[in-house]
Amino acid sequence: MYRHIFLTLIALSMSCNLDAQEFGTSVSIHDKGKETYYVEGFIAGLGSVDFLVDTGSSYMTINEEALEVLKTQNQVRYVKELIGIMADGSSKQVPVYLIEQVTLGSQCTLNDVEAAVLPAKTRYILGLSALKKASPFAIHTEPLPKLVLSHCGTEDLENKVKKTAEPEASTV
Repeated sequence: MYRHIFLTLIALSMSCNLDAQEFGTSVSIHDKGKETYYVEGFIAGLGSVDFLVDTGSSYMTINEEALEVLKTQNQVRYVKELIGIMADGSSKQVPVYLIEQVTLGSQCTLNDVEAAVLPAKTRYILGLSALKKASPFAIHTEPLPKLVLSHCGTEDLENKVKKTAEPEASTV
């Protein structure tokens, strides 16, 4: 019985090592205080940004000012409206746009990322709509904080644009 458990543990550890090989890109994380983690990024048509890493957010977010700049650069396409559940628990209807290209760090380029647009000058949030494109991903806090990503590359733009008649509910 112990031999069976031992062999099972060896098999599991080997499969974990194979999965770990999928991770190909590391992006440094910096802490701006209050135990919030940020990564440097670049949005084509907008420029350099700092993203708050938030795995509790269903969508990457940008603000209205960024949207206006991206529209002038033809770097976004309207997708849909959704009912966003804000961090304070309130609900708000927000538009979702498809951003043509987002780069995390200097090495992980993601194409066609859905982003919810929040009012005014709210911060940029790196949520699951972007992180899933680079999955599997991991957040390491020791010894040096980093976001470890896989599958940094491209996807077909037409597959991501879906217009819906009714807004969906989601955490933003």
